[in-house]
Amino acid sequence: MSGSSPSKPLPKLENVRIAIVRALWNGDITSKLCESARKVLYGAGVPKNDVEVFEVPGAVELTFGASQLIESSQFDAVIVFGCVVRGDTPHFDYVCQSVTQGITYLNSDCDIPVIFGVLTVDRVEDAIERTGGKAGDKGAEAAETALMMIDFVRKVRDL
Repeated sequence: MSGSSPSKPLPKLENVRIAIVRALWNGDITSKLCESARKVLYGAGVPKNDVEVFEVPGAVELTFGASQLIESSQFDAVIVFGCVVRGDTPHFDYVCQSVTQGITYLNSDCDIPVIFGVLTVDRVEDAIERTGGKAGDKGAEAAETALMMIDFVRKVRDL
């Protein structure tokens, strides 16, 4: 999603289960993203018991974590949170490419949406600005996107 809230109200959904997969690498950032997402989901009426958080070591493992949760058939959407900070080596590019391609593949191949909440930034300060600072709140935006995509999927299935 872009840096602003949706132009229409979030859908009111019932019987929604959402998984959040959070990378432990740069965990101070991913925990803030996760907490913001939970606030939005709870505020939209999703019961606390229906939002489950799972942790993986780093951003590359987000794809595997999401795929396992999809295979469990217990969730209506999966949100992945990671934070990759550019360093002095090409590792940043490989990690970003890997997780982006992995989540893109899951979205094209699976029946439930996987919401991309991975920050790819030059500096830690850039990530902090995206966890409720002047660059927005990407955790909240990911939760809003999850709700809108669940609604979208349900509408398509009702056609």
